[in-house]
Amino acid sequence: MRAWLDALVALVVAAAAAGGAGAGPATGASPAETLVVAVFEDETIAFSEAAPGRGAAAGVTVEDNGRVVARTVAVEPPASCTRIVARVTTRPVPKDEVSVHDPWDRAGCVRLSVHGAPDVELVKFVTAYGGETTHEADVTALAPLLRGECALRGFVDTWLSPAWRMDFALVFETGPEPALDGVPTTPPADAADWVLPLLYEESVTTERLANGPVAVAVTVPPGTGRVVLRYLVSGHCTDGRDADEFVSKDNVVVVDGAEVERFRPWRDDCRRFREVNPYTRRWSDGWWSSDYSRSGWCPGDRVPPRLVDLSGVLAPGPHTVSFHVEGVRPRDEDGHFGYWRVSAALLGWME
Repeated sequence: MRAWLDALVALVVAAAAAGGAGAGPATGASPAETLVVAVFEDETIAFSEAAPGRGAAAGVTVEDNGRVVARTVAVEPPASCTRIVARVTTRPVPKDEVSVHDPWDRAGCVRLSVHGAPDVELVKFVTAYGGETTHEADVTALAPLLRGECALRGFVDTWLSPAWRMDFALVFETGPEPALDGVPTTPPADAADWVLPLLYEESVTTERLANGPVAVAVTVPPGTGRVVLRYLVSGHCTDGRDADEFVSKDNVVVVDGAEVERFRPWRDDCRRFREVNPYTRRWSDGWWSSDYSRSGWCPGDRVPPRLVDLSGVLAPGPHTVSFHVEGVRPRDEDGHFGYWRVSAALLGWME
């Protein structure tokens, strides 16, 4: 178990939730304690055609030739839960004393699979250049999905084997029991009343958009007062140069034919993360590879969601929400192209 989990072990109220095959619920939390549900512990992520036979821990399966680890856990949040945090650590697999097998920055995420709907990204990130990182994301708003049987998938877009190891846990923080006739409030105060997964796309390309924007039909439940779009996006290219990684493009959200959001994902603060990028290299122009500004991400950091308030747009009833990225770099004569990793969900609060 990694250091970040060791520091919380004294607060774990249901040790059984951190081990086993995830068949039993994490129970027994009292109002003043914190529940940690460890989903992945030192799980190997690597590209290998033999991955299905790899010795994964009990209850963990591998998919996508080993680039995805999956596990289903049963979660029972504490009654006085005030905040839910998703925490993920990725570590490169050492090759020898001075090198690692995969020194590159790789897109990754931990996502929740929802039956009959697109996956919901809990944490979206890009690994460091051969460095260990830990990322936390406040996922309190997704509380309606984070109880009962939860099917979780950890992903790193590596093409090497071995490559990375991953830890992931859901941390249910609690506070003093609310003084409301002695009855704890659950779910947390910031939790949405409902969540509608809209989109999970690992490669939005010119080919994907050839027939127009990605359109999703949704129905907002009666009695809804507030609606927020949770949108996570990062731009990439297959050859590590030019668009759509280093030249950003407009991301456009349309509701019922009317544009409601247009922005260009961009990060110009990547130099802050040079310390966690031990295999960054200096280019001929004098810049370090980890320092370049990019389309919504930095090597070694997570990609936060963009939250768009659509309360005045999505009234209760049926709607169509469309997503488009303008001017995606098409496939060139060498087969290289630009693409975008996009996920979206609607969060709703009742009046």
